[in-house]
Amino acid sequence: MINETNGAGSVLNKHLNIGSPQLISFDSLDGSNIHNLQGDDLGDIKNIMLDISTGHVAYVVLSFGGFFGLGEKLFAVPWNALTLDADQHRFTLNADKEKLKNAPGFDKDNWPDMADMDWGACK
Repeated sequence: MINETNGAGSVLNKHLNIGSPQLISFDSLDGSNIHNLQGDDLGDIKNIMLDISTGHVAYVVLSFGGFFGLGEKLFAVPWNALTLDADQHRFTLNADKEKLKNAPGFDKDNWPDMADMDWGACK
């Protein structure tokens, strides 16, 4: 569990209490690093999206690539696809960096309507 709730910095700057990670503040997740199982840096958490009807985190927005926000792609990553790597003070995602590089993401000015049931469906 990340037990600091003031929101400054990323998971890398937080003290992790490995006991029972059941509660975590949203602002302590903002900017947290995400790596894949091979240790490649995939980016960081840009936003956390809450499902108002259930009160659960639906997904996080992964910011991938780019430089100071230019050329970055955003991906919606289901919350349950992330695993906290407490030893490395980061999250892991089972995703290939090259596949993300070539996958269609979305940009900060053109968010898809993720409430639309057709969004993300394979066509």
